[in-house]
Amino acid sequence: MKRNRRIGAVAALTLAALVTGTGAGFAATTTPSAAPVATATAPTRTFQGDLPAPTGRYAAGEDIIHLTDTSRLDPWVPSSGPRQLAVTMVYPAVPGTGTPAPYMTLGEAAGIIQHRRLPASSGITPQTLSGVTTHAFDGARPRRGKHPLVVLSTAAENPRMMLTSLATELASHGYVVALVGHTYEDTGETLANGETPPCVTCDHPEKIDFNAETAGRAKDVSFVIDQLTHGNTAWRLAHLIDKHEIGMAGHSLGGAAAAATMIADPRVRAGVDMDGTFFPAPKPGQINRPFLMLGRADGHTPGDGGDDAVWKQAWDAFGGYKKWLTVVGADHFSFADGDVLQKQAGFPSASPLSPERGVEITREYVTAFFDKTLKGIGRPLLDGPSPNNPEVLFHSPGH
Repeated sequence: MKRNRRIGAVAALTLAALVTGTGAGFAATTTPSAAPVATATAPTRTFQGDLPAPTGRYAAGEDIIHLTDTSRLDPWVPSSGPRQLAVTMVYPAVPGTGTPAPYMTLGEAAGIIQHRRLPASSGITPQTLSGVTTHAFDGARPRRGKHPLVVLSTAAENPRMMLTSLATELASHGYVVALVGHTYEDTGETLANGETPPCVTCDHPEKIDFNAETAGRAKDVSFVIDQLTHGNTAWRLAHLIDKHEIGMAGHSLGGAAAAATMIADPRVRAGVDMDGTFFPAPKPGQINRPFLMLGRADGHTPGDGGDDAVWKQAWDAFGGYKKWLTVVGADHFSFADGDVLQKQAGFPSASPLSPERGVEITREYVTAFFDKTLKGIGRPLLDGPSPNNPEVLFHSPGH
């Protein structure tokens, strides 16, 4: 458990592997011009990021919304006032409409670069990072009808955009997706006033109460669901959401938050934890709805000990439809965008599994899980091992 606690605490953009140190000394990034790396020497390499294209029949439309929870102060910086959140809404859209959406704002990109001390020689600048091809489109015409809502929560220190490839995939298969940015918990989320506050939990993760952090994320998510399912004042396309079919998936600490949210909010009918330790592990009777645990074979295989013990505790507690899958050769970042971007930046991955394959497996199984649990569509992929996916192992300890 200690090993995964450390991993979950420092689970930032995989490009952090390019440099030494933990990014200590990261300063507030309020505007793109605040980042000194933007004026560093000319890069010796060109970085052009391109996330995997979605595979569904629909295009992925995108909107950014900003929400303020006036019922509570920000838990990390109370002096900043009520809790403010940036949320990316990704939705099923008509192909050929809208304009290409940026991966993130310049301020958010500068925050990653500055916090992780990425060298200019990498070619990764605020402009090139914000310009990563997402295959999502601003202002795209929405597909008519009601669609299940899936909320996504990223790993500690990771801005919400690190799950963009999963979000566009789900949208292309008929889901509305809310990528929630947990302010002050990552390298930067640009708020309504244009400022991009720094991470206040990053430099001293040993001081963070992870149980409290996941509970705080659960409050963030429940507030977002409130805003999206009561009229359309928070989002102009809220009428697209089927408020009776809501799921949540998260990576690392975001996976723990998915479980914490399901415990606190019965509206969330299905959950996914992608390679995250539970903080805390659910107790029997707390979650009797569908849950998928998808993680590395190295670290989350039953009987390995360590982090696996927490997963086993959660597995025994789940009372509904449940699946425990592990991926051979995956590393902690195989379930998000980081490994793909690292490879495209020209740096090797420590994972035996190719970054593209990691994203493909994640998308396929998470989509299948929500198809079954939110749409009621049978997916044989979830019934057992598949010859098309030999890396994916099925586990059912105690049965």
